[in-house]
Amino acid sequence: MNLSTPATGAPLPHWNPPPCPKRSPMPGCWCRLEPLTVDHATELYEAACADTAGHSWTYLPYGPFRSQAEYTAWIAERADGSDPLFFAIVDIPTGRALGVASYLRIDPVNGVIEVGHLYFSPALQGTTAATEAMYLMMRHVFDLGYRRYEWKCDSLNAPSRRAALRLGFQFEGIFRQAIVVKGRNRDTAWFSVIDGEWPILRARFERWLSRKNFDAQGQQLCPLSEIVPTSATQAR
Repeated sequence: MNLSTPATGAPLPHWNPPPCPKRSPMPGCWCRLEPLTVDHATELYEAACADTAGHSWTYLPYGPFRSQAEYTAWIAERADGSDPLFFAIVDIPTGRALGVASYLRIDPVNGVIEVGHLYFSPALQGTTAATEAMYLMMRHVFDLGYRRYEWKCDSLNAPSRRAALRLGFQFEGIFRQAIVVKGRNRDTAWFSVIDGEWPILRARFERWLSRKNFDAQGQQLCPLSEIVPTSATQAR
């Protein structure tokens, strides 16, 4: 009979569950995140209309919306929710809301939170503001004391998978036949960042987002993928 002591995870003697994120703005240099309200609906709908084929909605469980009124009603139903907790992504140069993001599956007891419901209009896709929005959301949850930050997407959503890796998330695997979306099967790809990885990632983001990394036309001088801080002490 094997009487050896069972293996267990590392003890967390100082662990205290963090608070839930609140409906508070998150300001940045290139964008700001504002708690989503119906006041954002017109700008968001106009930005979405630039995607005439509706491809930006392919992997979301809703959309594209047929009218401004339909989209406004959708926002009204979700604007006051706490999980998912929705934010509008506002482009600072134009002052216009160009996208949506949320926290969801908020689990303070275990220190886990997910980012999702990401909608980036054509005007936001591939911009510095889009990257900064993801940085601001990640920074906020780790500042609150969360241990794990998750990103999940349809395994066929190649742009989302590339974005997760670019932002520093680690691929964890595929959950097969995880859910049904718009009458289709979805295998879900899982990614995460944990608190021990955050100091290096934070330094990387902050160096990339620095004004020194952009020329007069706003073009990056060094790609995010090439910025690799050598020490976690660079995070401050």
